[in-house]
Amino acid sequence: MTSPTLPVWFITGCSTGFGQSLARRVIERGWPTVVTARDVSRVADLAKGHEDTVLALALDVTDPADIEASAKAALSKFGRIDVLVNNAGYGYQAPIEEGDDAEIRDQFDTNVFGLFAMTRAVLPAMRQQRHGHIINITSVAGFIGYPGSGYYAASKHAVEGFSDALAAEGAPLGIKVTCVEPGPFRTDWAGRSLRQTKSTIDEYAETASARMAFTQSVSGKQAGDPDRAADAMIHITEIDTPPRHLVLGKWGVDAVTSKLEERLAEVKAWTKVGVETDFPAS
Repeated sequence: MTSPTLPVWFITGCSTGFGQSLARRVIERGWPTVVTARDVSRVADLAKGHEDTVLALALDVTDPADIEASAKAALSKFGRIDVLVNNAGYGYQAPIEEGDDAEIRDQFDTNVFGLFAMTRAVLPAMRQQRHGHIINITSVAGFIGYPGSGYYAASKHAVEGFSDALAAEGAPLGIKVTCVEPGPFRTDWAGRSLRQTKSTIDEYAETASARMAFTQSVSGKQAGDPDRAADAMIHITEIDTPPRHLVLGKWGVDAVTSKLEERLAEVKAWTKVGVETDFPAS
């Protein structure tokens, strides 16, 4: 068990990127933290010297047994879970027509079904506590489908819809839900967490292929700072009314704002056609 005044964090995918930055920031505060990775040796350094407050676990979110065991281990050591950060995931790029079925399914197993299962494993404890905060790391792609990233965007759109329902169900139980939606950040995402199926169709050279090449070319040059992103995520857990959506980075904020304004304008422009599909009023 741990002090009731210190929040207990459970973070998936801590070996690199946002997960690693966030884990380090939380651990620096002395808060009890569960750090996970498929290969537990990749997160052993996070726990070194903090064995009383940090629990490092092997966790493959596509393995139900791993999920169940990690949730039980966390509750056994710390007594509760206050913040769950569903960060484990990766990108997959391909033209829609040339998407590889096995790659698509593997991505959904991690980004979508793994996140769903991890959330289900933690919800009973949060429900009994009558408090908790679930942070789902999605992406600007949760709002916008870019050429070459259709399947990745689909996985993030799925998490956004799931999170809407989860927020509605969890609110009466004191469970808060936030989707964190980063734009480009300097996390080596393209180098470590991105798979691609190269296009062989000339007609996609200026759309999907061009954007896939661009993604690789800007890796390591993005404006977003993962440590500042981590601080922002910690901040929203310390306020009474955290946002349902937190878009990170100026590029991301601008892109999402523009997309939502465009979508609202389209809905309004087609309101008459849409409304007239109801049965006539009697």
